[in-house]
Amino acid sequence: MDDITALIMEDHHRFRVGFARLDDAEGAGQLAAIWEPLALHLDIHADAEEEIFYPHLLKEAGGEDAEEETDDAIGDHNKIRDGIEEARKHPVGSDGWWAGVWTARKENSEHLMEEEDEVLPDFRKHATPQLRADLAVEWLRFFADHPQGEGLDFSDKDPKRYIAENS
Repeated sequence: MDDITALIMEDHHRFRVGFARLDDAEGAGQLAAIWEPLALHLDIHADAEEEIFYPHLLKEAGGEDAEEETDDAIGDHNKIRDGIEEARKHPVGSDGWWAGVWTARKENSEHLMEEEDEVLPDFRKHATPQLRADLAVEWLRFFADHPQGEGLDFSDKDPKRYIAENS
């Protein structure tokens, strides 16, 4: 049976690999070929977490730190989105593009560390194996239902409002 936390961590691994590939890319063509799908995956992943994972963390499986962890995660997602958006404003490989990519990379690295060291362990401690499996199915369905991010809105979210609406 799949587990939502394992699927999230698989995406995290893909992000690390994608950013490492950027380090080795040569020229705008290679950079774009790596960055464009990576940026899209980062956006879809954030939306999937906000749609599927974090509401359950808040409601039933996050323990006493769920609101703080969720507030932090939504803020991190916003910073990653902002970096992606900044990169889109500039030619691939330019200084402005790299500044946006660097923002997304730095914020993503911090987010992954916090999620893997704090949020996911808390969730595993409080969520039943059945909930984790059910959410894994929802996660996979989410990606299937939104190929290439179709129908998703990658705009920033207000963390406080998100928590109020999803608690």
